[in-house]
Amino acid sequence: MAATEETMTEILPPIRHWPALHLNGLDFDPVLTELMREGPLTRIQLPDGEGWAWLVTRYEDVRMVTSDPRFGREAVMDRPVTRLGLLDPPDHTRLRRSVAAAFTAQGVQRVREKSRRLLDELVDELVQDGPPADLTAAVLTPFPLAVICELMGVPAADRHGMHIWTRLILSSSHGAKVGERARDEMGAYFADLIGLREGSSGEDVTSLLGAAVGRGEVTLEEAVGLAVQVQIGGEAVTNNSGQLFYLLLTRPDLAERLRAEPEIRPAAVDELLRWIPHRNAVGPSWIALEDVGIRGVRIRAGDAIHVSYLAANRDPDVFPYPETIDFSRSPNPHVSFGSGPHSCPGGMPARLASELLVDALLDRLPGLRLAVEPERVPFRKGALIRGPEALPVTW
Repeated sequence: MAATEETMTEILPPIRHWPALHLNGLDFDPVLTELMREGPLTRIQLPDGEGWAWLVTRYEDVRMVTSDPRFGREAVMDRPVTRLGLLDPPDHTRLRRSVAAAFTAQGVQRVREKSRRLLDELVDELVQDGPPADLTAAVLTPFPLAVICELMGVPAADRHGMHIWTRLILSSSHGAKVGERARDEMGAYFADLIGLREGSSGEDVTSLLGAAVGRGEVTLEEAVGLAVQVQIGGEAVTNNSGQLFYLLLTRPDLAERLRAEPEIRPAAVDELLRWIPHRNAVGPSWIALEDVGIRGVRIRAGDAIHVSYLAANRDPDVFPYPETIDFSRSPNPHVSFGSGPHSCPGGMPARLASELLVDALLDRLPGLRLAVEPERVPFRKGALIRGPEALPVTW
C-alpha cells in the first residue's frame, strides 16, 4: 500500500530478534505469530545475517513487494541477508520463458503417468515388506525426488547425489561453507549436463535450457543458476509431503473424508498446502531499489525487506478463519509457492506429487496410521524446509 511523501513516517519500529527455533510437528512459529500481531510492518534481526531487515506479513503487502519493480532480488546477492540470490526482470523473465513449457499443465502431464507407475512400485515394495515402515524413507523421499528429476532430465543414477547436495544446501546444521560447496558441485553437474544438451529437442528442463544456451538466448551461467534453483525447490516437496501425511495421520477425520470423497482431493491438497507451516524462520528477502512507502512507513533505498508467505497465508482479510482447515475454501489464492516474477516454477509438479501421494497411500493403505505417538515423530533440525526426519507407520 503506497503512501504520499507527506504521509510517510520516519519513525522506525523497534528491532525484534528472531531466534533460530527448531519447531516440531505442525506448530506455527510463535515469534512470527507475535510479529503478525504487532503490525503489518516490523523490523527483525536474524541469527545468521548482519544488521536488520524489514518484514511484511500481510497478504496485500507480500504480493506488492514480490511484484513491484522497485524491489529487487538480484541486489540480495551482494548483501549478507540470505544465501539464495536471483535475477530480476527482464533477465529473470527471459530465463523463465526458456523453460516455461516444462511447467505448464501439459508439460507436467508429460510425467504424470510415469510418476504414477513409479509411485505404485514404491507402494508395492512397502506393502510387500510389511509393517511397520518409515514412510519418509520408503515413499516420501524417493518419490518427489524422482518426479523433479524426471522433469529436470536428471538420469536416475544421479538422483541420490542430487538429494545429498540439496540437503546440504538447505541445512544450516553443517555450516555455510558446506552448503556453498554443495551448491558449487551441483552447479558444476548442471553445467556439464546442460552443455551436453545444447542441440537437444527434449522437453525436460535441462534440455530446454541447453537448447536456449545453444541459441544464444541465455548464458550457461544463467541456465545453471535456474537449474539449481528448480532442483532445490523440488526437494521441498519431500518435506512438505511428510508434513502433509503427519497432519493426515494425526487428524484421521481429515484422512477419512479424503478417502470417502476423492473428488475433493485437489482442492483439499491446495488447502493443506496453504495451512501447513512449511518453512522455518523467515521468508526470502528483497532490496528496495528506491524509497518506497508501505502502510505509511518509508522503506529507504538499499533497505532489505523480507516477506512471510506463511503469514500471508494466514491473513484473515483474505482467508476467513485462517487457522481452520477448510477443504471447501474457495477461492484459495495462497502464496505457498511464492508470488510475482519469482514464484516457484515447481508449484505445479509439487501439486502433482502431493495429489498422487494422497491417492495412492489413502486408497491402497486404508488402515494407514502412525506406529508411534505423534510427539515421538522426529523432525528435521536446522532445515530451511520443515518436515519429519522419519514417519513411522503401520497398517
